Amino acid sequence: QVQLVESGGGLAQSGGSLNLSCVYSGPEFEKRIMAWYRQAPGKQRELVASISPSNFINIAESVKGRFTISRDNTQSTVYLQMDNLIPEDTAVYYCNRPVGNLWGRGIQVTVSS
Repeated sequence: QVQLVESGGGLAQSGGSLNLSCVYSGPEFEKRIMAWYRQAPGKQRELVASISPSNFINIAESVKGRFTISRDNTQSTVYLQMDNLIPEDTAVYYCNRPVGNLWGRGIQVTVSS
């Protein structure tokens, strides 16, 4: 069974950084579009960033210039580097494979002011 397993979340201060990782356990990772979403308390889940097999990147305006998505096909891993964090970035972050609507369990990111 294909799984997505996130790691790297936790608590950060405003202005700090965190690096999320998501390991994909299935085949042909290099052929998959991968994405990160987040859901803050009381809000809808929103797309943060996505990356195609050819490294075409789509990133939300709210995090542009602060967050970077990347992938390592040799490790079947997608990353979300989050810099200059602000309290509004506090949310549960989810890794996603759009094809087949596969989701990770989510990981908490909390940014204190």
